[in-house]
Order: sequence, then structure tokens, then C-alpha cells
Amino acid sequence: MNCTDFLSQLTDYFDGQISPELLKEVRTHLEECDHCKVVLNTTSKTIEVYRGNEIYDISDDLRERLHSAIMTKCLAHKRA
Repeated sequence: MNCTDFLSQLTDYFDGQISPELLKEVRTHLEECDHCKVVLNTTSKTIEVYRGNEIYDISDDLRERLHSAIMTKCLAHKRA
């Protein structure tokens, strides 16, 4: 598993909709990749902050820009 694979599974990971085999791959990747640990921890904390609060909808444009920025960072990390 690489960073791109990890990011593509992130939603399923948080939703608990990930197979045991894939979960093992995700955990192994997280043991080896500090960048993805940061993504996981930041996302977890963001979810915690917004739990119990009003859901904030973001525009499709902003969602796409955020996704693009994260993927760009992941790809740069992967090349390093």
C-alpha cells in the first residue's frame, strides 16, 4: 500500500467499512509512513471537533481543491 492507496481508503477506514485484509495493509502502511499518520490524526481530530456541532457543507470546488492539495503533497512525499 502507498499513500495514494491509503487516501483512497480513508473514508472507508473511518466508516468501519474496510475488509480485515485491507485494514492490515492500512495499519502496516501507517507504521511506516509519518505523513499518512499525520493525515489520519488530523482527520480524526477534525471529526472529533465537529461531532455534536452543526455539519458544515463545503462547496464541490473547495472539496476538490482540498483533495487535490492533499494528493499533491502525498505524491511529492512518495517521490522523496
